[in-house]
Amino acid sequence: MAERAQAGPLSGVKLRRLAAQDLDALVDIDAQITGRSRHGYFERRLQAALRAPDLHTQFAAEENGAVNGYVLARRLEGEFGRVEPALRLEVIGVRPGEQGHGYGDALLGALEAYARKHGIPDVRTQAGWKDHAMLGFLDHAGFELASAQMLDCEVHAGRIGSGDAEKVLAPEPHRLSAEIDHSAPRANDFEALARDRAEVRSLERADLEEIVRIDRRIMNRDRSAHIGHLVDEAMHDSAIRVSLAARQDGSVCGFVMASVDFGDFGRTEPVAVLDTIGVDPGFAGAGIGTALLSQLFVNLEALRVERVATVVERDNFGLLEFFYRAGFGPGQRLGFVKRLS
Repeated sequence: MAERAQAGPLSGVKLRRLAAQDLDALVDIDAQITGRSRHGYFERRLQAALRAPDLHTQFAAEENGAVNGYVLARRLEGEFGRVEPALRLEVIGVRPGEQGHGYGDALLGALEAYARKHGIPDVRTQAGWKDHAMLGFLDHAGFELASAQMLDCEVHAGRIGSGDAEKVLAPEPHRLSAEIDHSAPRANDFEALARDRAEVRSLERADLEEIVRIDRRIMNRDRSAHIGHLVDEAMHDSAIRVSLAARQDGSVCGFVMASVDFGDFGRTEPVAVLDTIGVDPGFAGAGIGTALLSQLFVNLEALRVERVATVVERDNFGLLEFFYRAGFGPGQRLGFVKRLS
């Protein structure tokens, strides 16, 4: 999905799609900014764009044959029930010495032009509340605070959630008529009983059909393309694969999509990002979501990943309650959005 290089607002600067051969330039610019090399991160992002060009939007600002800036973004389609598409600005960088000359504005302008052309109404991103340079850039560019809540949690081995909190993952209106009555286990045995009832293991590509079925029953609409993209990313785009599926009686009854990486939104340390969690409505209140989250934490602790982050809309009270009961709370990052007219 290559696009023709365009003349930028700066004299002699061209804005064009990033290519595989730009990897070294991106890594070099980023290392000058952050003080460390993140070769693996940028290599995975460029490869992801080659595999799924409709989902990834990446531009370079080039002058006299040299890349002086870049922006990487991904299309959001349905994370946690989102209906409208959006562009998620993952990382933007300008070579030190060239900052303040308009490269960032030009790159963001190319991103916004792409979004308008493809009917995408807004651009979203995150920044640490102490990252004053980025906060100033976002303010200058017209971003506003988003309604979504940035949550995170220290990876822990303690008790996670409860049966009541799980109901949001498998809503009442879409339950199976022949729902299994698992009864209410004792609080101190909840996670153990949940694990006994379901086999929790790494997500596989073969799970896609059943995950689509579960998501359709939860959301009451078909999002097979979106779920397919999430599964593909779980297989290929994460530095470490940590997505999980829960099975009972040979069928998938729940799933959690998560990844471990560093690089998005200026992060320089690995963090697990939880994108989506869902439970078959026939297993509402059975502890499947708790078992998934508990196993995810066990796996992350073994990998020495210390934090898990996620994003929830502020009016999604049920999902917020589920995560709060699991130990999540407001993170040290802020969400931003720029509405495109």
